[in-house]
Parts: sequence; C-alpha cells; structure tokens
Amino acid sequence: MKRLSRLDESPFARLWWSIDRPALGILSLIIVIGGVVLMAAGPSAAARMPGVGQFQFPMRQLIFMGPTLLLMAAVAFLTPLQARRLGVFVFIGAVAVMIFVLIFGGEVNGAKRWLYVGGMSLQPSEFAKPGFVIAAAWMMAEGARDPKFPGGSVAMGLYVMFSALLLMQPDFGQWALVTAVWAVMFFVAGWSWLWIAGLGGAGFGALAAGYYLSDHVARRVDGFFKPGATETYQVDKAIETIANGGLIGRGDAPPVKTALPDAHTDFIFAVAGEDFGFLVAVFIIVLFAVFTARVMARAAGLKSIFAQCAATGLAAIIGFQAIINIGVSLRALPAKGMTLPFISYGGSSLFATGLTVGLIFALTRTHQGVFRRKDIMP
Repeated sequence: MKRLSRLDESPFARLWWSIDRPALGILSLIIVIGGVVLMAAGPSAAARMPGVGQFQFPMRQLIFMGPTLLLMAAVAFLTPLQARRLGVFVFIGAVAVMIFVLIFGGEVNGAKRWLYVGGMSLQPSEFAKPGFVIAAAWMMAEGARDPKFPGGSVAMGLYVMFSALLLMQPDFGQWALVTAVWAVMFFVAGWSWLWIAGLGGAGFGALAAGYYLSDHVARRVDGFFKPGATETYQVDKAIETIANGGLIGRGDAPPVKTALPDAHTDFIFAVAGEDFGFLVAVFIIVLFAVFTARVMARAAGLKSIFAQCAATGLAAIIGFQAIINIGVSLRALPAKGMTLPFISYGGSSLFATGLTVGLIFALTRTHQGVFRRKDIMP
C-alpha cells in the first residue's frame, strides 16, 4: 500500500493530515470494541424475540456502519462555515419532524418519539441534538462578536423550544442530556455563573415537576431509591450481569445476559462487563473519557468562538451520553433508555452519532488552503 505523503494533494490525503488522528484512533477502538460486544450481546437479545435470527442485530449493525462511516467522512471534509450551514439545516429539519411526530405520530409506551419509514424507526431528536449545538454555538458566537446582537437570548430561545418539544414527547433523559450540554456551552462561551446557576435551578425545577406530573418519571426515580422493585428489574439484572463477569470475564460460568432485557441496546455495557470482565469495562469508560477530553482540549485551542463552543458541545453529547448509559447499568443513575455511542445497536442512533463525530472533525481539523476569512469564521 502506498504511504501517504504530506505532498499528496488527494482529498483523502488532505483529510488524513488535517484531522485529529489521536481522536480518530480512539474512535476506531470504540467502534471495533462495539462490534465485538454486540456479537456477544446480539444472540442473547435475539433469543428473547421470536422470529429474530441469532446474529441479526450485529449483522444489521454492520450494514448500518458502512453508511455511517461514509457520512462521518463526508461531513469531516467540510469547512467550519459549511459545517455550520449543515448543522442549522439538520436542526430545522429535525425539529420539523419532531413536531410532525407529536401531531401525527403513533404513541409507544406513552411517548411520541419515533417516525416509522419503510419498516425502520427514526428518532428525530437524535439528529436535532448536534444540530441544536451548531445553531446555539452560532448565536453565542454572533453575540460575542457584536454586543448589539442578542445572540445569548436567541440561543436561549432555541434551548427553550427544543426542551419543550422533548418534554412534550416526553423524553426527560434526552432533555437532561441537552441541558447538561447547554450548560457546558454556556461556560465555554464565557457567560456568567449567575446564568449557569439559573439554568441549573430551572433544570432541577423541571425534574421536580416531571416527578410530580409524570407517573413514568416517578416510577423511575422511586425505583432508583428502592432496589428490588418490579420497575427496577432491568437495572438489578444489569448489576448481576456485570458482577458475573468478574475481573476478566465469566469464563465457563452460566451467563446472566440471557435474562437481561435490552442487552443489545440500553444495557450493552453490562454484557461487556460479563463477557470480557471488569478490565475491559473500565477500558471502555477510559476510551470515552479520553476521546471527550481530547476533543475539548483541541477545541480550546481554536481561534473561532463558534468552533470552540460547537466542538465542545458536540464532544459533550458523546461524553454525557456515555455517562448516562453506563451510569444506568451501574445503578448510579435512574433508568433511562439511552444508547452507548457506537456500541449499542440502533441505526438511528448510529447515524446521528456519525453526524456528530463528523462535525467534530470538521471543526477541529486544520484547514490548510482555506484563505477566505468567512470560511474559518474567527
């Protein structure tokens, strides 16, 4: 194979030498581990579903992975200006679909979150998250560039609108994730601690309202403080699954994962702990932590306020989503259906994560040969 040279002017070579290769290497490890863990979790999940082939989930994930990697690479080629335009377009489109689903969509388990197209389910809020980060970062940057422009107020309006749609679905988990990401972006943009404290207070107020107004949320929270209840069966079984793995995997011990619901999606981390042991589970946590920290460190060195806020917010999506998924499996957080990026099964989540990472690479790579000031947006 011909070795890439810095003098090579091909598109692939330019992308390779400009992209954050350490972050790409960490991401590649996560994707490979995800494939291996899903091969272990897929058959157990399929056995609980009549008519589902033993390796249907890992094979379908492999099929989804091809377009996801192509999407990620295509987005990574964009300049920051093009990435901003794409993010805003995605946000507008995803919000429109969320509204459509709320009005015309069918209800599943008391929630209206999914759009069904050609036998596949699509969760538009997954795509709205990276789009929201891009749109909000743009407004924050414009407000910092021109004090007369109400960028902070517009960004706050976008957050309120997006939050309202999530709470109407209802999807308190995604709302909590978006709120945490929003707070990180506010901090990076240099807003006062008073604003951040106010946002935190509003968040706790919304959670309290959800507890008293939603039976579903109340059951999840009560179950978190009362292990062994019927509502906590999944989490209790996840803890048992992880414990069965010991330090280096369960070996010849009977598996517990066969009795774990959603072993291939929300609780796939528990399967990783059982089949490959505590050390691999910790390694997965370290990979997500290092990837998130690496992107945020790279973002801190960018000159563009927009790129700083956007890249940090996008990295926070990956980091917080991993924290929530793993925290639920370890009973550190109340149960919430949220996938583990690039590891859990799910086409919609996989595509949205690929878009998120593609935008990260587009904003953090070095843009040699781009001479127009507006393309870099300092």
